[in-house]
Amino acid sequence: MDYTLKNECLEVRFTTKGGTLTSIKDSKGTEYLWQGDAKYWSGQAPVLFPICGSIRDDRAKTLDGKELAMPRHGIVRKEEFMMERITQDEIIFSIENTEKMLDQFPYPFRLYAKFRMEEDTVRVTYAVENTGDTRMPFFIGGHPGIRCPLDEGEDYSDYQIVFEKAEYCTIPTPVTETGLIDMEHRTCILKREKCLGLEHSLFHKDAVILDELESRKVRFCHKEKDKGIELAFEQFPYLILWSTANDGPFVAMEPWSGLSTCSDEDDVLEHKRNVSFAEPGETKEFTYTISIL
Repeated sequence: MDYTLKNECLEVRFTTKGGTLTSIKDSKGTEYLWQGDAKYWSGQAPVLFPICGSIRDDRAKTLDGKELAMPRHGIVRKEEFMMERITQDEIIFSIENTEKMLDQFPYPFRLYAKFRMEEDTVRVTYAVENTGDTRMPFFIGGHPGIRCPLDEGEDYSDYQIVFEKAEYCTIPTPVTETGLIDMEHRTCILKREKCLGLEHSLFHKDAVILDELESRKVRFCHKEKDKGIELAFEQFPYLILWSTANDGPFVAMEPWSGLSTCSDEDDVLEHKRNVSFAEPGETKEFTYTISIL
């Protein structure tokens, strides 16, 4: 089922399928969210839980010997959520584990996806509740795709990513065949710079994995015109930039709490970088915002 929230600055649409965004338009009618053309990528802004990216051979285990079997980005992004509450400026979706989900991820949970409109900003909060009786390891992430270019007559390369701080960072190598990450082979992508120009070639070998960023805010914007979005992701240690190898007209700007299994990691979930834990009955919240420039 689809829902709409609207204020003087934005009109934002949502769906219970995946509990997520389907449209972000400004007051002039400009669409910012990728509209899911299957020629490139049929997704739009999926919720990644309880893993971000991939685990080796889609399988892992926990310290206490539990087996996990999950596809890339976890087990909820294609499932039907329940609409819990809607007001003039907020909508909340939820999903609880099914028996099938427990076969894949053996921890009872309830996940809330909360969206709040604040003038020209959409505040996205994921609340992860442990409804079981043992400590639950997990990861959570967002995957919003932004249209690029935004207007007809423009080129992909007219846009750039602008970081909050001048960055000096390298990026690891994604292994396209497995979805995993080669941490030993890294490439320098920013040399005390704030701007990364967008080119389709950036994504011909898969994602740009920014695991050394100091910035917690980045902008997607036109190089010469004052338009685009700002993504703020204070609670997320990683930012992934991605588009399709067939020159998709979008860029996904993805705040992740964790990464795909890395070459220096084993297959124990608790051993992965930045794993989060929720104790029995505990709820952990993670928020990012999308603001129209």
